[in-house]
Amino acid sequence: MGIVLRAFCPHPPLLVPQVGGMELELVRKTKGAMETVARNVKEAEPEVVIIISPHAPLFRDAFSLWELPQMEGDFGQFGAPHLQLKRELDLGLAAKVASREKNLVRLNQGQVNSYGLSTKLDHGCLVPLYYLHKAGVDVPILPLGMSLLPFPKLYNFGLSLREAIEELGRRAAIIASGDLSHCLTADAPGGYHPQGELFDREFVDKLVKMDVAGLSALNSDLVEAAGQCGFNSLAILLGTLEGLEARASVLSYEGPFGVGYCTAQIAAGEEDPTRFLTQSLEANWQRMQANKKTEVHKIVRLAMDAVEAFVESGKVISPEEAPEELLKTRAGAFVTLKQGGQLRGCIGTIGPTKATLAQEIIANAIAAATEDPRFSQVESEELTQLTYSVDVLGEPEAIDSLSQLDPERFGVIVKSGRRRGLLLPNLEGVDSAQRQVAIAKSKAGIGPEEDVELFRFQVVRYR
Repeated sequence: MGIVLRAFCPHPPLLVPQVGGMELELVRKTKGAMETVARNVKEAEPEVVIIISPHAPLFRDAFSLWELPQMEGDFGQFGAPHLQLKRELDLGLAAKVASREKNLVRLNQGQVNSYGLSTKLDHGCLVPLYYLHKAGVDVPILPLGMSLLPFPKLYNFGLSLREAIEELGRRAAIIASGDLSHCLTADAPGGYHPQGELFDREFVDKLVKMDVAGLSALNSDLVEAAGQCGFNSLAILLGTLEGLEARASVLSYEGPFGVGYCTAQIAAGEEDPTRFLTQSLEANWQRMQANKKTEVHKIVRLAMDAVEAFVESGKVISPEEAPEELLKTRAGAFVTLKQGGQLRGCIGTIGPTKATLAQEIIANAIAAATEDPRFSQVESEELTQLTYSVDVLGEPEAIDSLSQLDPERFGVIVKSGRRRGLLLPNLEGVDSAQRQVAIAKSKAGIGPEEDVELFRFQVVRYR
């Protein structure tokens, strides 16, 4: 009884023949590895297959757990609507998991209606499930969603998952679904970023060595720059190995379309006293957070101090605590907060509205944490999970045409009457002046065909 197989699998829909067609030949190593995993799952004879997907409903501070009698999905959005899969869910195991984990959103019918969620299986589940189906694995499933919680909490959830399985006496296979970097080439979904290849190399190397501490300590900027979606799923899977001997076998790695596809299995052995890692992972995490303030630029540290003081005590820090040069100048500034690589808040000013740049940064940092209408207010337990950047804006310069824009170098302001929209430079997915202006217009409520005045500005970005 217990976990009989653990695997990390990619989920590009093109791995499905009806979707990938001729392109499937370019990922034949991955296809072969997925078939191997599916055969091994079949031979392990599980009673339930747990699939952890980064594309399930995502919550910043909680995992998601489906609690419906059955679920189905299809590949319609990828051009194969007739390819459908349906499975019953293991509700007994779902209830046991929910009884052990407080950071959990239970996606029953009531929650589905409340959140307005689709009850279709996402492609992070469907692609592995397709290969399991082809191998003859026909057992209930339990789809789980990862969260943006820090590595130690992801790891601990994996341990809770294993304990729930063992308490019920289930034979379970667990698949952590996820792709690696999305920016390995210029035509990749995330465009090219040199950190993409580095992340994939570090990820695979540390997985092969089962270096859990090394994975947990990967630089957050590297993880974010890679644009990956598998790191958190793997962290949960690794938690199911707490205190056990473990050996990873990477069956394939390739990235022909600019996205890294890694397929691996992890075999567990006997108890190993050296692999009880929960306390050391938490201690290392706390140490990394404490080091953050010494590693970031002093301007970013001011924004960080402002958010932490306000969230924890409602206090607005004094600008006199800021670096001296910020007290001698005025400028517009944007403060951006991210959590797990995802935007958590961004507020800024086009031009100076305060007496000093220090006051501008303090005010905008607090507003980014508490007033961004797209997000709820930052809570104190999230503070250790946030990363910050501060953009200090130069003077806007009127321009005559799009040819004078460069979305990597210049931000843009569009103006029509009292309506104004701004977009910062060097944003992911904004690769043309036309798109930059279109997004700025949309933010200002200006129609696509409306004429606007154009301004460009440069930015100094601090991280």
